[in-house]
Amino acid sequence: MTSATDDLPLAADFPKATAEDWRKLVDGVLKGAPFEKLVGKTYDGIRIDPLYPRAKGVAPVVGRPAAAPWQIMQRIDHPDASAANAQALTDLENGATGLALVFAGGNAAHGWGLEPTADAVAKILKGVHLDAGIGLELEIGPQSRMAAIHVAEYVKSNGIDPAACDIRFGLDPLAAGAVWGHSPYTWDEIVPAVTGGIKGLAALGFKGPFASADGRVIHDAGGSEVQELAFVLACGVAYLRAIESAGVPLEQAQGMVYARLAADADQFLTMAKFRALRLLWARIETACGLTPRPLFLAADTAWRMLTQRDPYVNMLRATMATFAAGLAGANAITVLPHTLALGLPDPFARRVARNTQAVLLEESNLAKVSDPAAGAGGIEALTGQLCDAAWALFQESEKAGGAFAALQQGLFQSKVAAARKARDANIAKRRDVLTGASEFPNLHENETTVLKATPIALAPYGEQKYKFDALPPIRLAEPFEALRDKSDAALKAHGARPKVFLANLGTPADFTARATFAKSLFETGGIQAVDNEGFADPALLAAAFKASGAELACLCSSDKVYAEHAEAAAQALQTAGARLIYLAGRPTDAEAALRAAGVTGFVFAGGDALATLQDTYRRMEQP
Repeated sequence: MTSATDDLPLAADFPKATAEDWRKLVDGVLKGAPFEKLVGKTYDGIRIDPLYPRAKGVAPVVGRPAAAPWQIMQRIDHPDASAANAQALTDLENGATGLALVFAGGNAAHGWGLEPTADAVAKILKGVHLDAGIGLELEIGPQSRMAAIHVAEYVKSNGIDPAACDIRFGLDPLAAGAVWGHSPYTWDEIVPAVTGGIKGLAALGFKGPFASADGRVIHDAGGSEVQELAFVLACGVAYLRAIESAGVPLEQAQGMVYARLAADADQFLTMAKFRALRLLWARIETACGLTPRPLFLAADTAWRMLTQRDPYVNMLRATMATFAAGLAGANAITVLPHTLALGLPDPFARRVARNTQAVLLEESNLAKVSDPAAGAGGIEALTGQLCDAAWALFQESEKAGGAFAALQQGLFQSKVAAARKARDANIAKRRDVLTGASEFPNLHENETTVLKATPIALAPYGEQKYKFDALPPIRLAEPFEALRDKSDAALKAHGARPKVFLANLGTPADFTARATFAKSLFETGGIQAVDNEGFADPALLAAAFKASGAELACLCSSDKVYAEHAEAAAQALQTAGARLIYLAGRPTDAEAALRAAGVTGFVFAGGDALATLQDTYRRMEQP
């Protein structure tokens, strides 16, 4: 008896595919276009090829213990201590295995945070069993630095064994100075205070780690992967040196420092970055004469990728970021709730943040395999290139005199500014897509619920004696969101948003592609698109424009139809009262004639959409 599949060839019957075979097929698709068109570049200039061979002779990067889950950290940042305690207990009862206590004034507080007083700390930690394997991470800044002492005092006063606690104290004056752009003290004055605090905590029996090398500062400010890695290395080495100079043996100091990185929605770059940091830190440990030990590596999903518009897409971005950080061996992950950019997250947003990790761990079993990227050609290549470039920048900071001196000289800031400038340009041109903000907008989204609370107001911290360029956190979607805010203001004031009439010419086959593009572009700026079935008669087009109530119009069709009808259509729209007339497509030899007929500008893929939209609002606001 035979089966219908018996005559099908087996895998062994097929010839083995080679890179040359693949290249021939690709060249056929490219039809003469250069192969480099398929090659990407990161903001550090690192090349990303479309295909890589399998990496040979590589070992997994040592990170979390084999098959061990990462800590599911939950952000606690409610200004009311009792409310914060209720959140903490709820989170721990429903899957969180750690708490990230975010105090007001912390580097990543983002406008919220806990009150850094002994009374508030006692209320927040009431009922939290710190000696039961719960991870605790402190997010503090110069104004809230005493919170670390208050947590330690709470532990001792409640008879809890400090050695049984898993607390990362988050001492990080370098990151604080980078965010603030100034320091009241020199590095030589800072070191005794930091090392004194670390030695005091260690003497009480806490096992640490105590000092945090925080790369999120660079990432939040728009920096690149290489810059983030180099900053972590520079800060980590600065803290190691400081601790050793205070009389602590280097072998003991080794476990007193940990790192924080941002994880974003670029899966492969995030994985490569986390893997690279472990390799780089092991290189530093070896250079110090130490036997390398796995660095404790904490991750936060990225602040800069959050959007206020269509915030539910933030859930998808956070899922990808968590996936990447988890596979790359992060020891602890904090998912920023999807509504954090709008305000203080409500219970639903907090539950989603917590469950994002729980599902990936418990249902997808991501922690079961250690470093699954080992041997993957693309990720191994990225990891190696990040290591080389980050080490070079770290060496630059060392030559400058270390992390604090490099900040004073603007070494990191200048490089971050260049990366951000390039990133902003790509976002403006919608090459880097922010779904819901710069692409695929939803002008009819429902209002998102956040909690009502009053942020903690802290007194200014010290004199600004030593100033340097600051690295404040930004969100990439902010320029587009500012335009949406203008649209919302118009809706509130006049009952309608600004409108653009899509002047579709010909048949749907002629105009659909460009009309879809134009609708998306204008609505990213809050300008509502008025669609239609298309026109062949300029008089009917003009009448439909008048009936739409729009001030703006955008011609949409094929180049062939434009050649025959665009000038007449533009003239008809101008006569009908269109203040601004755009054409969907690149300028051609007919640009001068089209502008003479009334066309204001051209919108096309790769054009500066943000500048066009900003100019449109500016023109609309003119009398």
